[in-house]
Amino acid sequence: MSPHAKLISSFSLILGTTITISSNHWIMAWTGLEINTLAILPLISKSHHPRAIEAAIKYFLVQATASALVLFSSMINAWATGQWDITQLSHPTASILLTAALAMKLGLVPFHFWFPEVLQGSPMTTALLLSTVMKFPPITILFLTSNSLNPPILTTMALASAALGGWMGLNQTQTRKILAFSSISHLGWMTIIVTYSPNLTLLTFYLYSLMTAAVFLNLNTTKAMSLTTMMTSWAKIPTLSTTLMLALLSLAGLPPLTGFLPKWLIMQELTKQEMTSAATIIAILSLLGLFFYLRLAYYSTITLPPNSTNHMKQWHINKPTSPMIAIFTSLSTLLLPLSPMILATI
Repeated sequence: MSPHAKLISSFSLILGTTITISSNHWIMAWTGLEINTLAILPLISKSHHPRAIEAAIKYFLVQATASALVLFSSMINAWATGQWDITQLSHPTASILLTAALAMKLGLVPFHFWFPEVLQGSPMTTALLLSTVMKFPPITILFLTSNSLNPPILTTMALASAALGGWMGLNQTQTRKILAFSSISHLGWMTIIVTYSPNLTLLTFYLYSLMTAAVFLNLNTTKAMSLTTMMTSWAKIPTLSTTLMLALLSLAGLPPLTGFLPKWLIMQELTKQEMTSAATIIAILSLLGLFFYLRLAYYSTITLPPNSTNHMKQWHINKPTSPMIAIFTSLSTLLLPLSPMILATI
């Protein structure tokens, strides 16, 4: 991919995200979402592999459908109320349509089918963008319209996402697919609390982005695309195996790592809202995710694979590690002691 094309795509991504998160008008928010969709397509398909082209087409079709639903929802609301303001979503049909559109954009159950396939067909850095940056505009719209959305629908979708994300991640061997189902599971945690504490949803998304960035950058450096190659990644950069294990355990939500903070706060808020049963169910469902995170952590630190492999072992690599790995890994493991300061900001 030429530097000019990469620069234009990157600038368009920043522009589209900025337009959506800073707009109060539905048309401007829709414009930003469309710019984002068109900007990420060259980054998905830059390898020209048939799998990458298939992923780009799937992504385009799903995002175009979701954007059309966003526009349709805003038009219904404007027709009924005369308001184009994002925060003034009061028509019930428009609210349900918008929930479906945002679920499709984010990859929530039952609109999740495209996400693992698209991530598997994308390069590792593009998969990181799809898991973090591309979810920021829909999360922002969810945040702005949280007072108008239907809590029972969101709770049902959230519990289903947490269940499916944990269950489907158990039998995966490709790291990008595992992280895709991990993303679906974490989106369930963000969605279940959005109508009760929108600020907590944003905090969860920020911390999830930090932890996911640490994992993706580690995997990109060691080129660990599957569990088999992950078992021999210790020979390339041994230090990264340890940091990857910590980042994965943080993503699982184990104390005293950073990932425990959002889950703790969400369960506390759900209990305050007298949703003890939902809090219990989503906590139990997170154990499914914990299992495959522990499996990944075990594979990342094992010194010898338990069985013979058919590929050559790759030894130390000359590629220098990015300083961003150290920053993201540190933040994704050491922020829990700063939780009082973090809580003061939400």
